[in-house]
Amino acid sequence: MRGPWIIAISMAGLLSAGADAPDDPLLRPVAPDHARQWLTPQEPVRLFGSTYLVGFGGLNVALIRTSDGLILIDGAVPQAVHDIEANIARLGYSIRDVRLILSTEPHYDHAGGIAALARDSGATTVAGAAAAPVLRDGGGDPDDPQAAWLARFPGVTNVRAARDGERIRLGDTVITAHATPGHTLGSMSWSWTQCEGRSCKRIVFASSLNPIAADGWHFGDPTHRRFVQAFRGTFAKVQAMGCDMLITSHPASGDGDKLARLALAREPHPFARADACRAYADDARIALDKRLAQGL
Repeated sequence: MRGPWIIAISMAGLLSAGADAPDDPLLRPVAPDHARQWLTPQEPVRLFGSTYLVGFGGLNVALIRTSDGLILIDGAVPQAVHDIEANIARLGYSIRDVRLILSTEPHYDHAGGIAALARDSGATTVAGAAAAPVLRDGGGDPDDPQAAWLARFPGVTNVRAARDGERIRLGDTVITAHATPGHTLGSMSWSWTQCEGRSCKRIVFASSLNPIAADGWHFGDPTHRRFVQAFRGTFAKVQAMGCDMLITSHPASGDGDKLARLALAREPHPFARADACRAYADDARIALDKRLAQGL
């Protein structure tokens, strides 16, 4: 880490919506009342190796330092962009050091801030093939199970579609793209390896596997069979993925306690869990089976 810890948390992202702030179309708040529940301020932290968390209590945003610049995973909502950039600065880096932004899904809570972050950094955004056009359009996919609930967000101009299994290299770091459709048909998870001394761990930033849908949209409807099939394939893939550390797009229950423990001691590492990916997929499978059993 190149800079000292600073405990105070920036409120720049929240203040950007104030009456005195100049209007920036890419920073206009999206679903502010609902999104507020996710934006609990959180101090940036080194998770493992050169991987950091620069997001919030209810929304994870990851930062990876490579020998040729930074990689950001997800972008939260537009009104959170200033806080993400401030968290990056607290670690001693700049948003202008970001070369790639990887997207897990084209929903406003994870992709709403990407357009502004990409503009401020000049980074290329990489997403799943089915997600890329939705990101460019700023949402609005009529086939999305949550379409009736979803707010639009600023469209992302420079988006490249990644193939399932594609290996993306930046400097000394290689990240693998894993298509994990279900929550959206374009959902993508990302994996990479980081080391601390002789200890190396495979880290996975997983897309949401939550089988949630708007009122009246049923996974049991025969016309929605492709989503159930997509979920089944994703569950099997994630179960077999084999991660040593798991980052989920929305922090899991207990992650706050793990961060508090990590601030006190790095060994044993609070986030190290050999069966984390399997457990994540198992919980999602149970949730989907419950919905189907209820006719939902």
